[in-house]
Amino acid sequence: MEKVMSNKLVIALYVLPSLLLLFAVIYVPIVLTGYYGLNQWNGIGPMTFVGLDNYQHLFTDAAFWQSAWHSLLLALFSGISLIGYLVVAMILSGKIKGANLLRKIYLIPMLLSSVAIAQLWLKMYHPTNGVLNSLLASVGVHNPPEWLANPSLVLLALFIPIIWQYAGFYILIYYAGLKNIPETLMEAARIDGASAWQIATRIKLPLLREVINVTIILSIVGSLKYFDLIYVMTDGGPNGASEVMASYMYHQAFRSFDFGYGSATAFALLLICLVATWVIRKVTATSDTIQYS
Repeated sequence: MEKVMSNKLVIALYVLPSLLLLFAVIYVPIVLTGYYGLNQWNGIGPMTFVGLDNYQHLFTDAAFWQSAWHSLLLALFSGISLIGYLVVAMILSGKIKGANLLRKIYLIPMLLSSVAIAQLWLKMYHPTNGVLNSLLASVGVHNPPEWLANPSLVLLALFIPIIWQYAGFYILIYYAGLKNIPETLMEAARIDGASAWQIATRIKLPLLREVINVTIILSIVGSLKYFDLIYVMTDGGPNGASEVMASYMYHQAFRSFDFGYGSATAFALLLICLVATWVIRKVTATSDTIQYS
């Protein structure tokens, strides 16, 4: 077997099918999207080559930049929420009563589809029969807000279920990382008189740094291209107040039937995500390797 696997031709034959599949479903569509962005096209008829016109228009399109600002706000909100997820994971990783049940409760939103979560929170935010406004009315608030119809509140109202949706996912990642830290390190620190705060900040956080870096990238890039729950709950409304880059791209391609401009928007979204990933990796990169022995 070793002789066979040392043959480069055999290795290439094993790798080639997955490599071809990867090119077919990921890289070829990316190149085609960039190309479609160079054309005027309604998605059905013949394409008209317009060069960089769609991309130039994107730079001066105020609606696109407004959607980009909303996506950036969601990314910041998601990034900050990682702190809360990490704190919860640290608590759950300790020897507390009911930790196993709490972990399962936090995982429930991750098991639901985005559409189901959107329908649930639509009921919560309903202006007359919603749970939230009923609670506000019960404590004497006479004019509770219309959460999804108020342009100044709709983004916050959408961010909360998105954060809730992914809480279990990130808590699970942090929990797995914390459980991989040898218990002997914490016991040695306790014997030396270290407090719980010192153990968390000087042992757990440094050893969890690589995991934290990965979650920052997942959280921010995932937020920049987020689409489904916002589409179901508000469809970018009211009047574009909750439009994000992915929903703006969808509206251009499938509502305005301007597939050329929609493709240019999608390609720009890809570039923004790549730049964000590169910046985060540069900011969080370090050559130091932490080892405790």
